[in-house]
Amino acid sequence: MTLSHDVAGDGPTLVLLHSTVCDRRMWDPQLPALTAAGYRVVRCDLRGFGDSPMPDRPYNNADDVAELLDALGVERAALVGASGGGRVALEFAARMPQRTAALALLCTAVADHEPGEQLRAFGEEEDTLLEAGDVAAATELNVTAWIGPEADDATRELVRTMQRHAFEVQLAPGEEHGSIKHQVDHTVITAPALLVSGEHDFADFTDIAVRLSKEIAGSRHVHLDWAGHLPSMERPEDVNALLVAFLREAVPTA
Repeated sequence: MTLSHDVAGDGPTLVLLHSTVCDRRMWDPQLPALTAAGYRVVRCDLRGFGDSPMPDRPYNNADDVAELLDALGVERAALVGASGGGRVALEFAARMPQRTAALALLCTAVADHEPGEQLRAFGEEEDTLLEAGDVAAATELNVTAWIGPEADDATRELVRTMQRHAFEVQLAPGEEHGSIKHQVDHTVITAPALLVSGEHDFADFTDIAVRLSKEIAGSRHVHLDWAGHLPSMERPEDVNALLVAFLREAVPTA
């Protein structure tokens, strides 16, 4: 299966990987800035999000991204990942370093992280609501948990729409197929890496960024005192400037 995606611009390829609270629409504020900076931008929906259906066989998100790049004739790309999309980008970069030009990770997750008390409580509450069939309340829980104070009402509504759609797709009756797990070693990542965390996010994601800054050689950690979990949506212009500055240094355009 080729993931649902769109492509815009010309130049070195960037792949934008969305948070698992969202889908590829979360990157709407970044698309004009990144294409104007001289990049070819590929946005995709991971399986079970946006326009990508649930898998019909066991799958792996990083392999899906690699297959999408193959279909587009792209040998090497920079990856920009948010939260769960960052986890996918990390796996891709660790397993396929030769295909990874740069990594920009916004409040990224990692596969082996043990959640802290607050994050674990959030997950338990979400599970309880979904098991009770209260998708609306589970959606609102996510909107409250993941969006920082700088976001406007339109951004909150978009996150609400994306999360509700993801729940509806993923909870629809059908045969379930699990993801194929791979053990990854972040120390083998050779690409330049930018790690972003937010003051108003769960503390777990700052801890993860600090950890990765020690595991990925030459990486840089930027902590935003105004940001929640989705800084690219909360203050797009600030994050666009941060991304473009990093990418121009790591992946220069012609």
